[in-house]
Amino acid sequence: MQKKNYDFFTNILGMRLVKKTVNQDDIATYHLFFADDAGNAGTDMTFFDFPDLPKGRAGTDSISLTSFRVPSDAALEYWKERFRKLDVTHGEIETVFWKKVLTFEDFDEQKLQLISDQTDHGVAAGVPWQNGPVPLEYAIYGLGPVKLTVTSLENMDAVLKAVLGFTHVKEENGLHLYEVGEGGNGASVFVEERTDLPLAMQGYGGVHHVAFRVEDHEELLKWIDRINTFQAPNSGFVDRYYFESLYMPASRQILFEFATDGPGFMGDEPYETLGEKLSLPPFLEPKRDEIEAYVRPLDTKRS
Repeated sequence: MQKKNYDFFTNILGMRLVKKTVNQDDIATYHLFFADDAGNAGTDMTFFDFPDLPKGRAGTDSISLTSFRVPSDAALEYWKERFRKLDVTHGEIETVFWKKVLTFEDFDEQKLQLISDQTDHGVAAGVPWQNGPVPLEYAIYGLGPVKLTVTSLENMDAVLKAVLGFTHVKEENGLHLYEVGEGGNGASVFVEERTDLPLAMQGYGGVHHVAFRVEDHEELLKWIDRINTFQAPNSGFVDRYYFESLYMPASRQILFEFATDGPGFMGDEPYETLGEKLSLPPFLEPKRDEIEAYVRPLDTKRS
């Protein structure tokens, strides 16, 4: 699975593998980070390699779609043709909340979407992978909105607005747009209420959690205090070495993470060879031999 995952996100989507490490809670499992050229905050999508996981079931109470940002409407035309040539399942170019989008699926039938930044204003995107397979003017360079499919719009509306500080911007055919901070594609969430669907089931092809950016350690501590004032269940402070985190369930199956922008991915690897070796945080380094015996070989060398 991890080889197919690597091939799809690097060779087809043109995202750079910026960190090959392991799940810190399950060291026999890879944790792969695909991002922009330098692994900038707000650009990475990550995957765990659980070989015996059952296939997930689409449904309500789930993170049901993930978007990737591209620079222009013309980029969507390029991608539609690229997907056709590479036999990637995809839809037609449509308009959602004033933005052009193109839906597609990966090999696990995970629901994904490209969203055009042509008319976007708000949080800046990252930098496309300079040595990737996609022309820079069309390349993916950041994450866009995720879609949350829920049984109760009222409950999720309260979490997003009262706890996280989002603003409800617009409703369109049952889909609700929320924005936070500077707004735009890099600071938006879509929410749809669906009471006609079965409860989603976690598994491959699904999304475990979505992370929201926090500037630094001090800001994360403020968020921990804020979440606690609402008496919301949460993980407390978690040090992931490459960033610091806080986890909070937004519903029974939708998990939110608050993750700091730094320290980042270049503390233990140079820019030129990001993602080419198995990187381990210092507290796991003494177990390197054990970990390398657990994980299956994955050649990601490109330099």
